[in-house]
Amino acid sequence: MHRYFNKVSPVAEVSSSSVNEPPLLQPQELPIEDKDKVDLEDEPALLQSQELPNEDNDKPWLEYSVSKEAAYCLYCYLFSRLHGNGQDAFVSKGFTTWNKKERLRDHVGNHTSAHNRCRLACQDLMNQAQHIEVSISKQSTQSKLDYRCRLNATVVCLRYLIMQGMPSRGHDESEGSLNQGNFLELLKVISSCSDEISSVTTKVIVQDMGNDFFSILVDECRDISVKEQMSVVVRYVDKNGCVMERFLGVVHVSDTVATSLEKALDSLLSTYDLSVSSLRGQGYDGAIGSSCKRRDILREKQREKILERIASDEIYTGRGLNQEMALKRPGDTRWSSHYDTLINLMQLFSSINDVLVYVGENSREYPHRAEANDVSAIINLFEFVFVLHLMMQILGITHELSQVLQKKDQDIVNAMNLVKVAKARLQMLREEGWEGLLNEVSEFCNKYEINVLDMEDEFVPRGKANRRAEKRKNLHYCRVEIFCSVIDMQAQELNHRFGEINTDLLSCMACFDPRDSFSAFDLEKLLRLASYYPSEFSGVALKELENQLESFIFDVRIDENFSQVFGIGGLAKKMVSTRKHENFPLVYLLVKLSLILPVATASVERAFSAMKIIKSTLRNSMGDQLLHDCLVPYIEKDVFVYVSNETIMQRFQKMKNRREML
Repeated sequence: MHRYFNKVSPVAEVSSSSVNEPPLLQPQELPIEDKDKVDLEDEPALLQSQELPNEDNDKPWLEYSVSKEAAYCLYCYLFSRLHGNGQDAFVSKGFTTWNKKERLRDHVGNHTSAHNRCRLACQDLMNQAQHIEVSISKQSTQSKLDYRCRLNATVVCLRYLIMQGMPSRGHDESEGSLNQGNFLELLKVISSCSDEISSVTTKVIVQDMGNDFFSILVDECRDISVKEQMSVVVRYVDKNGCVMERFLGVVHVSDTVATSLEKALDSLLSTYDLSVSSLRGQGYDGAIGSSCKRRDILREKQREKILERIASDEIYTGRGLNQEMALKRPGDTRWSSHYDTLINLMQLFSSINDVLVYVGENSREYPHRAEANDVSAIINLFEFVFVLHLMMQILGITHELSQVLQKKDQDIVNAMNLVKVAKARLQMLREEGWEGLLNEVSEFCNKYEINVLDMEDEFVPRGKANRRAEKRKNLHYCRVEIFCSVIDMQAQELNHRFGEINTDLLSCMACFDPRDSFSAFDLEKLLRLASYYPSEFSGVALKELENQLESFIFDVRIDENFSQVFGIGGLAKKMVSTRKHENFPLVYLLVKLSLILPVATASVERAFSAMKIIKSTLRNSMGDQLLHDCLVPYIEKDVFVYVSNETIMQRFQKMKNRREML
């Protein structure tokens, strides 16, 4: 009984819940003499309602085998040995004669048929209240109230811990411990229902998606225990026309090759019954350490430099000026952090030099002294200063674009304009920026007494020279091998991320921009955008779309409700609020497809930032399932707060057979 109930859910909920949560309903194992019958446990075979004629969608007893292309009766499969209908086609070989739908009615029969007797037996099996364990326990009304009170308190406790990203276990949970951990200190009860909370939260997200189109954002990263984790975010338009990006889950992958990621992604989508046929877009994202003492030295050196510059009237004083600065640690999930790190490095250059000299002279350990002296020698080279200024200019050019792409509510129109601006500025820097950059680097070197290279001298590499290397001048090395190569590399990356097709898609989407009375509207481009989705816009649908677009643009330009709309996302919301999505369904469909198109993977990278909080160094042994269950409600807090305790408790109660009933 326990083995069976770990896999089943009430039959009455199969048809309604199968599209929102993993298929729990699986048949039990057949005896040895019935091994010639089909084994439905070999694959998840819950029948999708759209795969049968409409009039057969209300038959929850039907299960469909994809590999055998046959339908089976769940009730008779489980209890055929008791009622003698094991040779029926719905039990043995499967039903495949779809042109004889009357066989479905004949199989059900009257109220005394074998099928209906099996149905009653299955319903009795699913009813926990009739189980022997429940009958033996003989709960009183007061015991049920006590059980509900304890369970509700447990859920409240877990809600608090999950919302704060805090661990529930303690290092010493014995009765004599002064600190038994967060959970026991809050409640003094040992329990675990994090998976129920996660499942209910994800179920609410999938219900909000419905059967509409969506896109996915995927990225991978290593957690604190050096395990490859793949994070998946779904992007869709809800019923109110709002663009939503929701965290679906994190999956452990053995490696990061395409086949492994695809297999893990298919598994996650099938877990929540999300159809790949509704997928309309995919987005993938293909420091100087110091002790506390050294940080104090850096702060003190910087303070002395600021006081000297104030005394010499080089800088001004005032509220908010000359604030304390420190080296920012660049992070993979914070794109602008690299740019900020370079800016601070230039501002603290002199103080950093002083700290490195101090460490090289006073550190007790030889490796630290050697490393400090080596770093000090490197940063005082012309080559380092040249690369520092070059990278700061390049990252400054792409800084605004990175900021826009990292926003949760992406403005595609502005992003597209910033892509063009970044490409144009990089080309201008390559053609006209050499002299200005060289003068800026030379001025910086003279300020900090760093030798400036003569561009006409022969280039001498640092370290052991290669006698066979081709001789070249400093001008060729700095301008061709560094300056032009780095700019070309950045431009190539932009062209790769925003290729010809992607750029065309984004430029077509920009035609929906409602600013200035839809001045960017272009019928030809929007029809070309629709042609990228042949499944939704056939030849006839394209003609209808053309007529709807012409009527739509005339309508919204004279409607004052659309005069203050901002962005394509605001256009979708306003269409829903004014019910124009019903008048122009094909136009609204094209707007939705434009909104779910993934432009950046910033939302997925935010999940990795949350993962570092949940799975910390003190919780590095956390399993993959527990990590997933904690991340979903922690990231999607705005969804989790609306999940009632009663919903969680009911989910917990149905997970398996309980001795006590709610």
